[in-house]
Order: sequence, then C-alpha cells, then structure tokens
Amino acid sequence: MKTDPEKLLKKHEQLVHSDAVKVTSHVQREKGDWFLNSLMIEGCEIPFKYKRARKYKNLQGQRVNLTYYPGTETVAGMEFEVMNVVRIRIS
Repeated sequence: MKTDPEKLLKKHEQLVHSDAVKVTSHVQREKGDWFLNSLMIEGCEIPFKYKRARKYKNLQGQRVNLTYYPGTETVAGMEFEVMNVVRIRIS
C-alpha cells in the first residue's frame, strides 16, 4: 500500500516531509526480529531512525524523500534528539 505524504501531513500536524535529501551514512543492525536503521542526512547532525522487518539495501550516497517527526531518546540517562521516520522513498 503506497501512502501519499500530503495525506499524512494533513492528518498528523507534527510530521515533517523532506524531498531529495542526501544520505551520508546508513547503519543497519539486527535486534530481535527487527532491523534497526539509522540515517545521517547531509547538513543535519540529528540521526533519522526507523525499523524494518527485513534487511534493506544500503542507502549511503542516495537521495531520499523522508516523512518523519522529531522525538527524543534517552541513552545512559542523557536525552538525545532523534527523527523518527514514518515513510522513506528513494527519490
């Protein structure tokens, strides 16, 4: 099922959509039944995170369209800002 970013943005006010951003780093690691993915985007120092049921191809160097919302994650008692990806597509 394909989702339209415009519909998602209208339905959820906190979502942000970015077109054709360049991925500078892509890391995948397995945790239980899921593959946790972390992306770093050119010009942004905050990681973009999402999970998938299967391993995905490496996105490093690719341009992608992202729909995400800002969040925080606590690691060792310290809070870090993260972007939680809802939708990702290669542009």
